[in-house]
Amino acid sequence: MSSADVSDTVLIVDDAPDNLAVLHDALDEAGYIVLVATGGEAALACAAEAQPDIVLLDAVMPGMDGFEVARRLKADPGTVAIPIMFMTGLSETEHVVQAFGAGVVDYVTKPVRTGELIARIESHLRSARAQGQARRALDAFGHATLVVRERDGRRLWQTALAREMLLRHFPMVPDALTPPPVLAWVAREALRRRAGAPAQGFTTGQGAQRLTLAMHAMDDSGAPDGEWLVVLREDSEAALLDALARTFRDLTPREVEVLYWVIRGKTNRDIGDILSLSPRTVHKHLEHVFEKLGVETRTAAAALALGRVGPR
Repeated sequence: MSSADVSDTVLIVDDAPDNLAVLHDALDEAGYIVLVATGGEAALACAAEAQPDIVLLDAVMPGMDGFEVARRLKADPGTVAIPIMFMTGLSETEHVVQAFGAGVVDYVTKPVRTGELIARIESHLRSARAQGQARRALDAFGHATLVVRERDGRRLWQTALAREMLLRHFPMVPDALTPPPVLAWVAREALRRRAGAPAQGFTTGQGAQRLTLAMHAMDDSGAPDGEWLVVLREDSEAALLDALARTFRDLTPREVEVLYWVIRGKTNRDIGDILSLSPRTVHKHLEHVFEKLGVETRTAAAALALGRVGPR
């Protein structure tokens, strides 16, 4: 009985007809839908059109080699999530490192043992299906999340909302890559996490739109492979100001602005500089805010306001 899922499609890329025939027959017998390509350009075109569930890729081919094919597949948002397995006679450490650097998830050495190959394919397909289900669920609920690979800055997968947010804030960065400031934060945060330090978020942007990111390990092992789940949130100054004005109708427009910057952690002098007011005037506005909210401290005012309107 077939061990493959009825929808599982394997793309084999190899320039040797004998290798293609052996692998095709073995995978076909195991129940997979099998596609073949004999060169790099054909492989890229087939992957983009057919969206296979996994790619078996020969490392050494004339013209475009397997390393370049892998890099291009991982640079394309349409194919970045497809797992790639290398088939190679190159077993030196530098070639293995180069392969994983190009984005492959596994490799087998030639001559390929078909039983072992199929077992590895099944394992990677299970993992890919689980990640796919997670992506679809996050997309359906409107979450902005992505997985970043620490060593090369690749976005291994991302929801549509995460892609939109990063495009707004980093329009010049290719869709498959993590923006340099974000990647630098990921590297720093990874070191902190491995040292047992508490989490620190990252905020970028100016004016009305700011992007805030939080990082989480993919599992309880602490992201040993350097793959981190990043959750994004856009903070809108205008949205929070509007929510404060609608919630606390007794406050004047200027008092709403003062309360907003108190929530943002600004001092009276900071608020004065931002709103072009003297610190004394800010202090008087803040006294009125405290009286109307029935609190006595900045911390209490911020906590009450956020409790009523929620974080944004």
